[in-house]
Amino acid sequence: MSSLPLALSGVVKGPALLPIIQADTPAQAVDIAKALSGGGIGSVEVVLRTKDALAGITAIRKALPDLLVGAGTILSASDAIAARDAGAQFLVSPASTPKLLEAMIDCGLPFAPGVATPSEIAMAFEYGLTEVKFFPAHLSGGIEMLKALSSIFQQVRFCPTGGIGPHNLADFLALPNVFVAGGTWLTPAAMVKAGQWQQISQLAAQATAIANKLKAAA
Repeated sequence: MSSLPLALSGVVKGPALLPIIQADTPAQAVDIAKALSGGGIGSVEVVLRTKDALAGITAIRKALPDLLVGAGTILSASDAIAARDAGAQFLVSPASTPKLLEAMIDCGLPFAPGVATPSEIAMAFEYGLTEVKFFPAHLSGGIEMLKALSSIFQQVRFCPTGGIGPHNLADFLALPNVFVAGGTWLTPAAMVKAGQWQQISQLAAQATAIANKLKAAA
């Protein structure tokens, strides 16, 4: 490993939200990013689940230079390197293995590895990581699980993703050990397919208002 891992919270911009972008083309990725940015979002995660995902990262960076753009679904060292070369400013993985953690550390970008169990959190902590992605949040115990983990892993903070929406966003963000919440609820597939960019901006604005209200009250 070439260096200590970099904290994702140190680079996240705007409200404590990390919406996911899954786009079929670079142009669509830019449209989604513009809609989210229009609703107050400052950081996005482009998932590597489509053939043009890397090109989408590059296109967003060019079109919206003030938006923080990361890459998700990092599963290997080659994914991490390809995402970095495409312009990704941070990395997110859905799971953790020693080899994957070492690859992301060596990549030199801030990142949050995916965890779902205490053992995975402990493994990440052994690598010096104190910020992780809790995924899938709703299937892994949700808010009650994060509360339970807080007393054991007092130095670890989480980015819960999976099953988060307007109905529980405030509850997740109110947890002291949550530094940002991610998910797809701000970019519904049906809205993306229909090009309903104004509606996506409205969803983003609603979530931003919730996040900012909690921050102001803290």
